Amino acid sequence: MSTAAFPLGANPWIWHSPVTYEALGDALPRLSAWGFDCVEIPLENERDWAPASVGKLLDASGLAVAAVIAVMPPDRNLVRTDPQTVRVTQDYLRRCIDAAQAVNAPTVAGPVYTAVGRTWRMDRAERAAAYEELRENLAPVVDHARAAGVRIAVEPLNRYETSLLNTVDQTLAALTGLPEDIIGLALDVYHQNIEERSLPDAVRRAAGRIVHVQVCANDRGTPGADSLDWPGFLTALTMSGYRGPLCIESFTAHNDAIAVAASVWRPLADTQDTIATDGLAFLRRALETTP
Repeated sequence: MSTAAFPLGANPWIWHSPVTYEALGDALPRLSAWGFDCVEIPLENERDWAPASVGKLLDASGLAVAAVIAVMPPDRNLVRTDPQTVRVTQDYLRRCIDAAQAVNAPTVAGPVYTAVGRTWRMDRAERAAAYEELRENLAPVVDHARAAGVRIAVEPLNRYETSLLNTVDQTLAALTGLPEDIIGLALDVYHQNIEERSLPDAVRRAAGRIVHVQVCANDRGTPGADSLDWPGFLTALTMSGYRGPLCIESFTAHNDAIAVAASVWRPLADTQDTIATDGLAFLRRALETTP
């Protein structure tokens, strides 16, 4: 297991989508054998996995669950949509929270505001109204999270995947007034590298509100096989006070659904295993030299 300041994890999306019980049965033993501390578990559909069954896999692997990852397809939206869609989306997010509680995950993370790939233009007043609507529709979900002892990590995405929350500053503005001990930010270096002028500066602006962190290369491949400012990013993260997990999130080009959803049109490494194993080795080395 890692001895780094941050627990190190990975997401089974590196190999599989949807992440079902069978997919976890394949991924968890390998992640454990390679020396990961934890795993992210997406909940794309309610029936993909049952907490009780997954709990047994986790016990056998020795891995903790870093976060349950909420997935936002076209029919899940909390803003600029009809009341029925809002209710369905809130119910889905409550199920994610319940699943997190059941598998002892501290966090539900993801773009828990609107469908990935949904974009529209907004002027300043329209954006302020959208953020107010988001706060209103997230509030009952936050109440549910508080009762369950689970935190929510809201992930800003790049401009091609959403027009609502792209930056740390926008996300902090959108969450204004919601309880800081329950809801904060999920930082993903892939999106930050597109939208922020500086990875370290973005981390510093998010300090105190960072709940979860995902890492990968700038091309969404192996961490370290890239042009990112890893020393600056990891130093800023350490100085921010964050001590949660760093989880490798990448995707396979060999699954039609996930390749289209994540715009992964080519293999991102020699093998999918390489993304995990080389990424883990890089993060360990990088953290050893981080002040």
